[in-house]
Order: sequence, then structure tokens, then C-alpha cells
Amino acid sequence: MIRDTGLPTTDHRPAIRPERRVARLMAATGLAMVLAACGGGRGAEEAVASVQPQAVAPQLPAQPAAPVPVSLAHARTVSPADPAFDAWVQGVKKEARAQGISEGILDAAFRDVTPIPRVVELDRSQPESTITFEQYMTRVVPQRRIDQGRRLRAEFQADLADVEARFGVPSEVVVALWGVETDYGRVTGTYPVIASLATLAYEGRRAKFFRGELLHALKILDEGHISPAEMRGSWAGAMGQSQFMPSSFVSYAVDGDGDGRKDIWNTRKDVFASAANYLSRRGWNPDFGWGGPVELPKGFDRSRIGLDGESRTAAAWAAAGVTGKDGAALPVTGNVPAKIVLPGGRNGPAYLATENYEVILRWNRSQYFATAVGTLADRIAGR
Repeated sequence: MIRDTGLPTTDHRPAIRPERRVARLMAATGLAMVLAACGGGRGAEEAVASVQPQAVAPQLPAQPAAPVPVSLAHARTVSPADPAFDAWVQGVKKEARAQGISEGILDAAFRDVTPIPRVVELDRSQPESTITFEQYMTRVVPQRRIDQGRRLRAEFQADLADVEARFGVPSEVVVALWGVETDYGRVTGTYPVIASLATLAYEGRRAKFFRGELLHALKILDEGHISPAEMRGSWAGAMGQSQFMPSSFVSYAVDGDGDGRKDIWNTRKDVFASAANYLSRRGWNPDFGWGGPVELPKGFDRSRIGLDGESRTAAAWAAAGVTGKDGAALPVTGNVPAKIVLPGGRNGPAYLATENYEVILRWNRSQYFATAVGTLADRIAGR
């Protein structure tokens, strides 16, 4: 799901369109995985938002109308034998020492690290492909993933209950994010994070961003949360089962099991608590859900629709003739404020979207993604 800018699309990851990631991972693994290739950069929200699939859905005002090109003018050609790389690493080490990173960690982190040309290749040339909203939902919320999510929610019921009580985020939402991000921890990335981030920082197009992520990664190592050998993730530096970028880890990762380490790679309670902490701190309201599918009455004024459109209470939408699927009650009721969104475009299905839907969008600014997470959460919970 990497966009040609390579810039972060959300608070936690370099920009990747879910429809592209699906295509790549389907080709690479045969599984309809999404949002596992380049996860977690929470903390880089200022860089840029992702866009909706251009071929199938309209752009949203909150998102750029077109990808922002990244100049190659300052880019280096990298190779494992690049003699200038070692000198560049010494500069990073000097900066890291000034931030208090220990010499031992610096030696271990950069031991045998060389630029990875494949990382630059992936960053510069993501294949262009599109996928419709219906195809995306079919692949990202299959029955297999629903069934597995239900099993895992039951298996880790005690841990999830503790996390829900602490952060106010429902267990099914935490599990759904886990499932959509990394297929419940199955696909987390195999690239060495230090080498990947060093490659992207050294290459130069987004040197400031990736150098900052590299320094955050060194801080994580220095604090003892993971070893350099175990710090693996996507080619762009997204780490663990929650796919946090290092800056995101520093801001939101949580030691869920109280062992003194924030281990989003191997400790599920840390994964759950970190995801819930992010959503909670970004504004999750435990008093209502994310929304859900709705049906619009004939002649409905669609100018009201969209994230930039009209926000009304659920009761007001109901009074305007909006219903749940097949005429059922709305997925949220009463005075809960909500908007109506069309993730699949003007002719696609409609969804009521509460403020919690917009919190999920802060995790990844794709309405495909947010709707898939909410839908998977509902299916896991039996709704």
C-alpha cells in the first residue's frame, strides 16, 4: 500500500494505499492481507495523508487531491559497498550519543549494517493497481478472518478485558485492528529495521523523516524493549504485530503485561494495550460504536454526505428516513453525532460514521481501512 510519495499516510506509517497493498500481498503470499507491509508510524501525521483509490472513489477534502511527488534531486544511489555510508553512520552515531544512546547499543545496532538496495527499489516504485471497495471488503474481511478473530478474542479474553477496562476500547476493535494490520501477527515483516531506516535516511529523499525514525529505533533498543536482531518489520520500518513506526512506538507503545518491556513483536498483551492506548489517546469514546451500514431513502440529499459533510445526531438521521440495513434500527441511536460516508464512491454502500470512525481514520486515513476494521469488529462480536 505504498504511495509514490512514500510519505506517512497516517500517524504511524509511510503512505500506502490499501488497494495496492492487497494486490502486492496477494501476489506475494496468496493471502488477502492488508496494511501489513508498512505499518505503524503514528507520530508522523504532519507529513501527508493517504488518498482514496482514484479509480473507484472520490477524493475527500481531508486528503490530498493527488499524490505529492517526491523529488529525486537529493537522492543517492545506494549499494551495500557504498564507501560513504560508513561515514554517514558515524554522523548518526554522534547524534545518537548526544541523545544518550549507549555505545554498546550503537555498536550492536550498526554491526554489519549496509544499505539495502531493495528497500529503495520498493520505496520508489510501487506497482499501480486499484481494487474496488467491494473487492477490498471481500478480501480483507473474509469468513476465515472473522472466525479466527472470534477464536482469538475468546482465547485472550482475560487480557483483552483488562485492556478494555484500562483504555475503554472494545476488545473486538482491538482484535480487528490486529487482524487487518498483520493477520493476527502472522505477517509482520522480515526486514531489519535499523538497516531499512538507515537505507531510507541515507538515500536522502526523506532524510529528515527517516533519520528521526532511526534515532527513535535506537532509543527503543537502548531501553531494552527488543534486541537489534529481533527488531524486524516492514521495509519502511513499521514494526511488530501492531505495525508501529518507531516514533509511534515511543509515543504510544505500552507494557501491557508489566514485565518492564514494550514488546509489540511477541507479547500479545503489549500489542493489545498499545493499539488500545493509541485509539484512546486519539479520542475513542467508549459510549458508542464506530457506526455501521445504513440505507438511504429515495431522493436523499447526497450533498450532506462525506467526512466534510453534515454531522447530525443519529436520531436526526433516523427522522430524515435513514435506516439500518433492511429497515432495521440504526447502528447507533439517540444523540450520538454521526456523518454518512460512502467509502466505495457515490454509488457504493452507505455507512453511518461516528467520531470513533474518525479515530480509526487517524490510525490509517483510508475509508476502506476504517470501514473494514469496523466491519470486522462487528462480525467478531457477532453483530
